[in-house]
Amino acid sequence: MENFVFDKCKRAGIANWVRLTQGLTHKNIVTFYEWYETSNHLWLVVELCTGGSLESVIAQDKCLPEDVVREFGVELVTGLYHIHKHGIIYCELKPGKILLEGSGTLKFSSFCWARADFEDLGKAFALAGGEEDEDINESTPQKNIVEGFPLYTAPEAIKGDNFCKASDLWSLGCLLYEMFSGKPPFLSESRSELIEKILSEDPLRPGPEGSAFHKPSAEFISLLDGLLQKDPQKRLNWTELLQHPFWKGSLSHCGGGSADRQGTSLSREDAESSISCSAKASADDHENLDNLSSSRAGLKPPSNSFKIETQTELRPKSVVDGESNESIFLLSSRPTARTISAVEVHDATTVPIKNSLQGDSWLKKVENVCSSQQDMELKLKELIYTESDLTVTPIIDNPKIVKQVPVGFDPKTLHIPAYSVEKLSCMKDVDWNNFVKRVCSLLECSEKNTGAARSKLNLLYYLCTLVVHKEIANRLISSQLFPILIHQLRAAAHWDIRANIARVIGLLALHTSELEENVPVFEAITLLTELIRENFRNSKLKQCFLPALGELLYLIASKEEKGEYPRECWAVPSAAYTVLMRCLREGEERVVNHIAAKIIENVCTTRSCHAQGFITGEIGPVLWHLFTHSTGDSLKIIPISALCRITRSSPSAFQSVIEKVGLTAVLNYLANGMCKIQQYMLTMFSAMLSCGIHLQRLIQEKDFVTTITRLLESPSTFIRAKAFLVLLQVLINNREMLLLSCQTRLMMYIERDSRKTMPRKDQQGGSEYLSKCLDLLIYHIVQELPGILGDILSALTNVSGRKHPSTIQAKQLKMCLPMMPVVLHLVTSQVFRPQIVTKQFLFNYGILLEFIRSIDSGETILDRAVGQAASEELIRTILLTFGAITEHPSLLITHRLAVEDSIVPPLVSLVHSQNVEWRLFSLQLLSETTSVLLSHKVMGEEKGESLNSNNKLLSLIRDLLLPQYEHILLSPDPVPMYALKLLVALTEHSPASVSFMEEVHLFPVLFQVISRYQDSILGNTMKTVIALLNNIVANSMNMMILFQEGLTHHVCNLLREAVALYLEADDKRSTKTANVLLLSLLDILQYMLTYTANIVRRTLQAQKSGAGGDTQSAEDLLLINKPLTDLISGLIQLLPSEDTEIFLSASQNLLLLVQLYGGSNQESMSPENMVSFTEVLKSKKDPQELKLLLKIVKRLITSNKKHLESLKNDGTALIQVLESLVQTPSSHVDVAVTSLAFEILKAVRHENIKTPK
Repeated sequence: MENFVFDKCKRAGIANWVRLTQGLTHKNIVTFYEWYETSNHLWLVVELCTGGSLESVIAQDKCLPEDVVREFGVELVTGLYHIHKHGIIYCELKPGKILLEGSGTLKFSSFCWARADFEDLGKAFALAGGEEDEDINESTPQKNIVEGFPLYTAPEAIKGDNFCKASDLWSLGCLLYEMFSGKPPFLSESRSELIEKILSEDPLRPGPEGSAFHKPSAEFISLLDGLLQKDPQKRLNWTELLQHPFWKGSLSHCGGGSADRQGTSLSREDAESSISCSAKASADDHENLDNLSSSRAGLKPPSNSFKIETQTELRPKSVVDGESNESIFLLSSRPTARTISAVEVHDATTVPIKNSLQGDSWLKKVENVCSSQQDMELKLKELIYTESDLTVTPIIDNPKIVKQVPVGFDPKTLHIPAYSVEKLSCMKDVDWNNFVKRVCSLLECSEKNTGAARSKLNLLYYLCTLVVHKEIANRLISSQLFPILIHQLRAAAHWDIRANIARVIGLLALHTSELEENVPVFEAITLLTELIRENFRNSKLKQCFLPALGELLYLIASKEEKGEYPRECWAVPSAAYTVLMRCLREGEERVVNHIAAKIIENVCTTRSCHAQGFITGEIGPVLWHLFTHSTGDSLKIIPISALCRITRSSPSAFQSVIEKVGLTAVLNYLANGMCKIQQYMLTMFSAMLSCGIHLQRLIQEKDFVTTITRLLESPSTFIRAKAFLVLLQVLINNREMLLLSCQTRLMMYIERDSRKTMPRKDQQGGSEYLSKCLDLLIYHIVQELPGILGDILSALTNVSGRKHPSTIQAKQLKMCLPMMPVVLHLVTSQVFRPQIVTKQFLFNYGILLEFIRSIDSGETILDRAVGQAASEELIRTILLTFGAITEHPSLLITHRLAVEDSIVPPLVSLVHSQNVEWRLFSLQLLSETTSVLLSHKVMGEEKGESLNSNNKLLSLIRDLLLPQYEHILLSPDPVPMYALKLLVALTEHSPASVSFMEEVHLFPVLFQVISRYQDSILGNTMKTVIALLNNIVANSMNMMILFQEGLTHHVCNLLREAVALYLEADDKRSTKTANVLLLSLLDILQYMLTYTANIVRRTLQAQKSGAGGDTQSAEDLLLINKPLTDLISGLIQLLPSEDTEIFLSASQNLLLLVQLYGGSNQESMSPENMVSFTEVLKSKKDPQELKLLLKIVKRLITSNKKHLESLKNDGTALIQVLESLVQTPSSHVDVAVTSLAFEILKAVRHENIKTPK
């Protein structure tokens, strides 16, 4: 397996990958196993592919032979066929996403941009990835795929149509072409040229340049021609592709060989895909296509497993699956999680209803676990012993104790017919009775000589083969044979005969299922006991007689347990127990020891009076000694299993072991033993704790708790379940141990196993048992949290306002405050978070924040009671806990009134803290909380909801926070950055907040911040202040104040530096950072210019209409913004940018500037700028873009003669481009473009110009 690690910003794509590939198994598709979430990343566990990617193969080998292309192509087609067959469109097929297994098998990987057929990927992304702060809209997935260099993207997708299955086949053709040629069929350094080639040009003949020995076959060229058809309806469909002669029949397994049977359906499928490619499907289109798809035979419809409606179950674990310190794994994992957490989204308003339903369903599940504490403890006791703890295996002929030599009988010397089992089973009663009489008579014959003894021994061998069958055993044990066997056991002269008689009796007891009251079992037990006692020094005889005694004891114990007969029927002599206990003692042969232990194990499995006979004060230590001194694993299991079953009836037996050997020694065996031993020992600890034995010692023993917690890493489901059960009993009796458990990653283990034990119809055995144990533990921890929080609040309340807590109060603080990290662990757990974050929890949490304010302000002093470090750790943990809640916006929205009433006010107060760390924490939490609550308000207003409660939030910020903001913004780093982030969130979602900032005179302070950080324009603080300035300019109702405060000056300086950085950037990372910054500044500039243009326009319109107009204001505004003309050259340099957004923004700003100020900038038509105009006019094909550019050039040369002269003297190349635009037929270029180019050339008085037709 392989782990892929992703930032959470990629959640939507990763969730989409998981959604589509869970359960999608194929040799040519990378298998998805599991996914997890930690505090900062998503972890995807998939099949390990060690051969690199197809991209690396092509890069290394350049051109692959056609035979290799065919082999690779078969695997690509097979995998893609399977993907399409399951209703999935891959959407982004390229060499980098095809991985190679060690053996060379190609595998499709990374389904981030794939989608189900006829599905809206934008909506799927919004649901699958809406858990983080991603800004997802419906065009994002398609836009992301097409942006950049679309080397493998089909023409219809580039044009904006949805991807379809035919689009994947185009990409397949590109891959086959590149494998053979070493490069894609369409290649260009310019994105616009590349798109033009894909849309309008045919690919060159495949093959490396200059190679005469690497020519493609006619079949290969035919295949590429069919796949690279620009019209999706003319492209090869699946039937044609699978039957194509290039494959030489290699794809018959995909259905190509059965084309006559399913060709029509496949063609219809492709036709439908083509339809979906070439038209924007409406709701009616979808319905019609769905109807068509229902008749398909070749390809299956999409599976419900990845329909958008099922996304509520698609969660990685928060932990799930992991710890917040990035250990694996804190948050979540399996796509089908047993627990469903609140969804984490930036725009949280899209999911609160869905998440509340998920939370409710989980809460109902937890509430249904137990009705009370007593009910929980009752269910706990029922779970201590499982069927696997009480498994019974034979005592006699047990190969784990002693290997039996196979013995056969000789039918020639048997003296009776050697009937088979089948023959005996169907015998009539008369024949059966005759058979039994003959056997009995033979057994009663005296052993006068060796031949008679051998004959009797042979008969016993024959009986051994019969009694192993239940039906025969049932008939024989109730017949006169059994008393004869008992008699012969005493009377036989030869010990071999006695040993084999004992074996027959043992096998009869083992295999019989029916036992009548008159069967002389008591006599048999008594006799066997006497024989063992009489021959106690003879180990061989004991090994023969003990198994028979054990099987008889277990037989009557099991019958008594079932209540078939009263216990008086087969009273066991005390001597039998005495003999067996003697067999356990040190000094006996190990085989005898283990047979005796096996007897105790089986008999004590039952709840009968016979089991009670083994319960003595020494039984525990004796079995433990045998366990520790056994050599083989199988022999070690028998005594510990016997001890486990005795503990079921008498937990004091295990207590006596701990008292004798010490807890440390027992824990050492528990930590290092094999799985079965660990299971039995955990069972004994549970049984002992449930009875209160050794309770106070164990619940206080940290080594005990840590050892148990480490067992949660066991691969055995039963061991993990039993470890949870032991921890539950510890926590029931000692709440403080929850802190130690959390520190040893208990939450991570709970999250992991919560996913693996999601209730399913097919859930069996260990998983079901683990689920029950987990449910009880989770239920108890949830019930404990209010008590933990209540104790902390009580301790803090007692010292509130006191600077010198009493000794008793200090002791209470030291006991309660260290439990605060438990709350943090629970809030960061996806299992617990939806259950504990309630209205009451947030109310209590608000009280905690008030205590922080009191401690921070000095009203309450904890340092003298718990120390400064503990006091600071408490504050830090409380703030971190609410920070964890803010990562799940749906929780804030669900409980927004409680958050606004209880949480926000103390956070606002903490912003004024003298402690920089608390101030930063508070600003960050306020920023995130405000963003979520206000964004919900915006969405609510769009839906017509009444959310007046947000007015309270805004009032709180306006009245208590903003008046202090000047001091905060001018504080040392990094306080200003966090303060600015809060303002960005505020202005983004509440335009009215801009006027609040104006009221408290924050604009001059903002410009002071800009001046302070202008030397580090790419720093976080400057990026944040520019984002804030963008929001202010976009929403300000009084722009003149901003202009008067120096907005123009600062924007000019910032833009000059941003343009220079962008033009100088040489790597992708710095280019991306400069892009974002530059676009924000260009947006600000456009707001400023648009505002100015509107004022000027209204003034001119007023003058024309005779209404007057404030010309002075317009002139003043033009004069204030005149320095913006210095940006013209920089904006012209941006025009050739390949980034469409930068081009559009720069060109629109340029047009506004030249409309307002004409050619006042003397460098506007410098040679360098004319080169930029030339380049961009050559590269642009869109008529609207060309018109925009030509309007700028025309305005420049018509408003300033110097620019016109520059064009005449130094603009030869630009003039040639203008001429080409005039001479281009009007059918290809907009008439307005031709006209504008002609007017510019006319102004230049270019001689050979002809009037356009």
